[in-house]
Amino acid sequence: MSRENLNDLVAFVTVAREQSFTRAAALLGVSQSALSHSLRGLEARLGVRLLTRTTRSVSPTEAGQRLMASLAPRLDEIWSELAAISDMRDQPAGVVRITATDFAIRFLLWPKLRDLLKTYPDIHLELANEYALTDIAANRYDAGVRLGEQITNGMISVRIGPDIRFAVVGSPAYFHTQGKPATPQDLVQHRCINLRLSTHGGLYAWEFEQDGREIKVRVEGQLTFNEIYQVVDAALDGFGLAYVPEEMVASHIEANRLVRVLTDYCPVWEGHHLYYPSRKQSSRALTMVVDALRHRQN
Repeated sequence: MSRENLNDLVAFVTVAREQSFTRAAALLGVSQSALSHSLRGLEARLGVRLLTRTTRSVSPTEAGQRLMASLAPRLDEIWSELAAISDMRDQPAGVVRITATDFAIRFLLWPKLRDLLKTYPDIHLELANEYALTDIAANRYDAGVRLGEQITNGMISVRIGPDIRFAVVGSPAYFHTQGKPATPQDLVQHRCINLRLSTHGGLYAWEFEQDGREIKVRVEGQLTFNEIYQVVDAALDGFGLAYVPEEMVASHIEANRLVRVLTDYCPVWEGHHLYYPSRKQSSRALTMVVDALRHRQN
């Protein structure tokens, strides 16, 4: 098969994985029209349809699924070997893609990685803000970040942050008119700002400890967001109570822009972990990123 046809196979795998010509074209650095032309040419040469296209989505046909199952792992092996060869250079190089929440990116990843990137300009970093428990292999991420050890089999987990505690906070103006909750159960009488978790499409249930047992409270309010910094902004504007990592609001509490309540009921959880596939040979760039992020006790 010619080199041009190999490029078409790479294009097919990328579109099938992303299920989007727009995202695939952005990853490959080509136009959508050129990508569509490549895929039509590949289908014409094979004499079979590989993708089902609608106005809203793209998905592989039965033939496309068979080709994808055979081809994608082999292409991944090729990219891994090329990355390993590249690592033989004096300077580490390559792209490291990580999925994490906006909080983890701002408080854990960026403060530790910015100096690494200055020292090694050939390391390129992509940080994707996602609250879903993303399948990093299927979505071609090198690693993911989650609170605690929420990982599946075949993954390596590295702790990158200290234990974490959440805080219930509201503005002084809100508490002046609505009063303060004395127990977690009192939250059902208050306006609370919800966070939607994209993995299940549901609202996050606020988690507390009471009399040695875990309880969850489903709260209600006027606002729901899918990013946690918007929750803090709404609390600052007096729209209700927020339940967020205490590091996010420490400066606001100190400046009396927010007031903390229910402190005795907020548990301490195991800190954030970075996870990545154990079966994949790690590039030198990823190895350096992992080492830079590793949590070290003071």
